[in-house]
Amino acid sequence: MLPRSTFRCLLLLAGAVLGSALSAADTPAGKDVRLNRVIERTEKKEPVFGIFSHNVSTRTGAAVGSSSIDFVIIDLEHSPYDVSRLEGYLLAMTDKRQLIQKGNLQPNVVPIVRVPSAGREQLVFVIKQVLDLGVFGILVPHIDTAEDSLAAVRAVRFPQRRGVPDFKPEGLRGVGYGWPARYWGLTGAEYGERADVWPLDPKGEMLLWLMIETKASIDNIDAIARTPGVSGLFVGPSDLAFSMGLPFNDPEVEAAIAKVAQAGKAAGVPVGTLTGGAGVKQRLEQGFQFLAVGGDSSVGASVQEARRAAAELRKKSK
Repeated sequence: MLPRSTFRCLLLLAGAVLGSALSAADTPAGKDVRLNRVIERTEKKEPVFGIFSHNVSTRTGAAVGSSSIDFVIIDLEHSPYDVSRLEGYLLAMTDKRQLIQKGNLQPNVVPIVRVPSAGREQLVFVIKQVLDLGVFGILVPHIDTAEDSLAAVRAVRFPQRRGVPDFKPEGLRGVGYGWPARYWGLTGAEYGERADVWPLDPKGEMLLWLMIETKASIDNIDAIARTPGVSGLFVGPSDLAFSMGLPFNDPEVEAAIAKVAQAGKAAGVPVGTLTGGAGVKQRLEQGFQFLAVGGDSSVGASVQEARRAAAELRKKSK
């Protein structure tokens, strides 16, 4: 057992370290830092890399949160929709050592959730429950029309104050931000200001990615891409091929994927997709800016693959 004096000194030292970190977070450099690192890098025209996570558990969340990838898409579409498990996953992603070393509130890995409801279903409550746990982004599957994309934007946004330039599309999200504000490390008022969709709100920290994965979505891609409040278009290559009645590698499917990239470029909206390591170079050359490289069925291998892809590209860009 430690002597009481030694124990007291250790407590004082721990308090000093934590206090220093918290003070850094309260400074303009710490508090006003861009919290969403994917947005930060996208604004610099840097590609970002991540993985899909299907194992919604605390240990997986911890492993992913301390990894070197840029984002994780936590999949609640093809995994059980259990917000309690999601809550544990998100809490486990918090790496205190990283935050202390950085001296600000920006997490290294940005959590984005693929919700289970398709765009045409417009289940506002599903998006609200996920947002209220503190995620930094929503991925909505099966967006087929501009009406679907508009409904997704409205579900993610809080109602805006009168007179602001980005008042529309009018938000539908209910106000109950005590928990997500705590998760972000902000006051409720600060969270209310910053939890808006980027780039419609240039200071917004929320990403809204829409999945383009049906023949209908390809037919309507220009209108979908031009919807105010959309942060990115995410091509789902498997569902897209199925919807078109074609094999995955059919040239017509590839032409449809290229059409999404072109529509995103024309509208000024980033475009992403799921790919293996071998496809990273091709997709980047096509103009894709965010790539999910594998999943957590083998977290270590997928993280390393995404990390190698990112390192190779950033080395070439210097």
